[in-house]
Amino acid sequence: MYTVMFKGLITNNMAEKVLDLFGKMKIEPNQFTLSTSFNACAVLNNNRVMKTGKKLLDEMPENHRNDNITHQLQQLTCYFGNEMFEKAVDLFEQIHLSLTNVIYTIVFNTCAKLCNNRAMKIEKKLLDEMPESYRNDNITSTSAIDMLMKFGDAESVEQIFRSVKAKGADIYGASMNGYNLNGESWKCFKVFEEMNEKNIIPDEIAWNVLLGACSKINAFALNGMGTQAVELYRKMPNNLRDHISHICVLNACSHAGLLHEARTIFNEISLKTESIITTMVDCLSRLFMFDEAQKLIEDYEKTNTPSIFMYMSLLSGARNNRNSNLSEKIYKRMKTLFPNAKQSLAAGVILLSKELRVKVKVGLSWTEIKGHIVV
Repeated sequence: MYTVMFKGLITNNMAEKVLDLFGKMKIEPNQFTLSTSFNACAVLNNNRVMKTGKKLLDEMPENHRNDNITHQLQQLTCYFGNEMFEKAVDLFEQIHLSLTNVIYTIVFNTCAKLCNNRAMKIEKKLLDEMPESYRNDNITSTSAIDMLMKFGDAESVEQIFRSVKAKGADIYGASMNGYNLNGESWKCFKVFEEMNEKNIIPDEIAWNVLLGACSKINAFALNGMGTQAVELYRKMPNNLRDHISHICVLNACSHAGLLHEARTIFNEISLKTESIITTMVDCLSRLFMFDEAQKLIEDYEKTNTPSIFMYMSLLSGARNNRNSNLSEKIYKRMKTLFPNAKQSLAAGVILLSKELRVKVKVGLSWTEIKGHIVV
């Protein structure tokens, strides 16, 4: 019963709940339940994995400790959880038994983290030898897709993607995320169309990747993607909208000049973080709505420490507007608020002097770069 429940939770991207339930089990776990628990650890990569991996090892019944595969699973999981990726690969290369889908998943995740020549050689060997039944395992294939996209191997990703017969939202999300990371954002929408055709409901990751794709495409000045980002955001269930979704759609509006849509969405957001407000300041500054942008900053500073990123967005907009008076005013304010932020202040000097051809009075200041003093 626990094994079936655990598999269902992992398939639905709820691996954390597996660890919750495992901790509450009143009966001794069998080898299948242990294997599925290790699979949950393989999907996650956080401090909890380290603790759970140790707990699994400490509480493992004696009759399972002699099972070579189970023993290797626990070692791989502990290495992965402790970010000892080279040691995990060393151990994997010593395994001469038949590999389980869990081991494939852990090694794929490890190779994705290493992302070096050794990892690529192992990846090729694994994919060549992987049984067909494992290719239809959504968790294993999702890890393989994530790894291959980290290597920039989109062609192999498409082969794996097509070979999976029963695709879940996680497989689609991994493919879209990979295309987005590899500069092929437009392919995300083809994947999304297939999801719609097959009535696959996008999860939180898939929605956020789509919004990010819209923003990326729009940044390259392709028409219409800002509007599409807003439409996607509106289709997204309210309970799945989060900090990342808000930033992605506001960023898309910013690049597309969709001021009304940006204002509406911004006003609907109940918890406005520094990043969300900075994105809105950037949007307003790009459209030269400086009074409104400054009002946002003033309101934020009533209860928070000033943010240099907001001022950099404002200064960049003033630079683009060739507004020398406002630019100098913002820069002076930045020097007062952030006297120790040398890198950002240096960037501010460049914005003023290069674009506006304003003579900036240089004060006596210095910094050390690679052992050299720069005045």
